[in-house]
Amino acid sequence: MNNIPYGRQHITEEDIAAVTKVLKSDFLTQGPSIEEFEKKFAEYIGVKYAIAVANGTAALHLCTMALGVKEGDKVLTTPITFAASANCVKYCGGDVDFSDIDSKSYLLDLNKIEDKLKKSPDKYKGIIPVDFAGAAVNLESLKYIADKYNLWIIEDACHAPGGFFTDSKGIQQNCGNGNFADLAIFSFHPVKHIATGEGGMITTNRKDLYEKILLLRTHGITKNPSQMSKVDGGWYYEMTELGYNYRLSDIQAALGVSQLSRAGLGLARRKEIASEYERAFKNLNLITPINDKGHAYHLYVIQIEDRKGLYDYLRTKNIFCQVHYIPVHTMPYYQSLGWKKGAMPIAENYYEKCLSIPMYPTLTKEEQQRVIDAVTEYVK
Repeated sequence: MNNIPYGRQHITEEDIAAVTKVLKSDFLTQGPSIEEFEKKFAEYIGVKYAIAVANGTAALHLCTMALGVKEGDKVLTTPITFAASANCVKYCGGDVDFSDIDSKSYLLDLNKIEDKLKKSPDKYKGIIPVDFAGAAVNLESLKYIADKYNLWIIEDACHAPGGFFTDSKGIQQNCGNGNFADLAIFSFHPVKHIATGEGGMITTNRKDLYEKILLLRTHGITKNPSQMSKVDGGWYYEMTELGYNYRLSDIQAALGVSQLSRAGLGLARRKEIASEYERAFKNLNLITPINDKGHAYHLYVIQIEDRKGLYDYLRTKNIFCQVHYIPVHTMPYYQSLGWKKGAMPIAENYYEKCLSIPMYPTLTKEEQQRVIDAVTEYVK
């Protein structure tokens, strides 16, 4: 009986051919595949600018740097996310404040966000919402709140390429399209919609932030004459800021371009899988995700009282699930900064029951039925 993981990359012969072509070319890094990937990803999302980077964490760090986060600055985010959504603020010397989630969507509760801001209107610099599991945060509503308190927004859309919400005018707003957030970030980790091994992307409609991040991505070094104090010759460059080597290679970018070409098909298959799970589980004592046409279904998260029991039982059937996420504020590092269990009751209650079951485009109907049968057997 084959193993069924919670997520899995899909590498095709076309992907292999695209990477092989780069391996035989003149550029393994800093070549034309980077710009091609950036351009095509920007078109897919519907945004002006896209910047390919080493991974999603690098993307978050570059965003906080570009927005000028510094010591003493306080930023709001969700406890139900991967640690990088909070850590990027700490990298710049800032402070993280967590706000609890909505019990149905698992996203930041915008009412709780506004309550925090009303109590301390001058305390915060920005907000990092997370499109958790592929569900899109209503950034129109969040931006209305952020603008009242002069806050920037970094949208963590790692789970949601192809996801969207519908705004107050009935217009579909794609995750990462830059219409409401200052910056957005994506990840190309193997279990994500688009896989490049490691890799990430930053998107924005702001030219100033685009140019700043391009500089910070490569050590703060430029060869652009308009950004330099002098030009000694064709070899000359200047380091104008302290940046990092957060570049993506052409090998990874070529894989990304190839994967992107079938992103729509992958998203459609994820939605099919989600619909089948919903149908199969509707009469079981489980909590399933909100059915939303804009959901990108990076994860399919169920909630069950005996989560540990189900997790262990599925492993006996060679079905390997995962938990997303242990609330960040309960991690020892953040507890050392003063956070305590009980601070985010809804997030903590969610964590005690949540389980991500297999969700990826190459999950076969037979494999999904194995998952459904095993979950049903255990619950009943």
